[in-house]
Amino acid sequence: MSQEIIKLMIQGIQETVFMVFVSTVIAGIIGIPLGITLVTTSKGHILENRVVNKILGTIVNIIRSIPFIILMVAIIPLTRIIAGTSIGTTAACVPLTIVAIPFLSRLVETSIRDVDFGLVEAAESMGASPCQIIRKVLIPEALPTIINNITVLIVNLIGASAMAGAIGGGGLGDIAIRYGYQRFRADVMLATIIILIVGVNLIQACGDFASHKKNKR
Repeated sequence: MSQEIIKLMIQGIQETVFMVFVSTVIAGIIGIPLGITLVTTSKGHILENRVVNKILGTIVNIIRSIPFIILMVAIIPLTRIIAGTSIGTTAACVPLTIVAIPFLSRLVETSIRDVDFGLVEAAESMGASPCQIIRKVLIPEALPTIINNITVLIVNLIGASAMAGAIGGGGLGDIAIRYGYQRFRADVMLATIIILIVGVNLIQACGDFASHKKNKR
């Protein structure tokens, strides 16, 4: 493999890490509170509000129902407004983030729902406010599975970032298409696949380790 291809691979890794990192951070900032809100505003919970719950749930479901490749194309005008361009790694962060937020919120919602409601009732009986229940009961109890959820999100974003490369998003996917597929370079394609496999396994291992360390059980 030539020096040029090695440099391209390094650049591709950097671009993929950038896209996944930015999307994960923003999705975490918005998606985790959104997932908690979807649970706490549901029927019978501490912040019951069926109108808010229904609106948020509908928005999340609509975005999740759109295939990523279609979403990327559909929001090109929005991407231009936010990123100033519709191609490149910065531009790819916009659809990646938009698709990541509802995905993570539903995973977090499931994690929070799995928390024994008896703990919530016990906290309420001791006079804890909804905010205290969320901070001291729901999040700590669900933290190990939330970490697993974030790991799942990152792995999915790596796959989505590779797909983004097919339409000018940069990263390893772009290299695989332009230099591997279009130029019939099997070595480039194989190297890209190996890098992605190794990356996913490392991330999964780190996520499992962090989840295990936070698991009180």
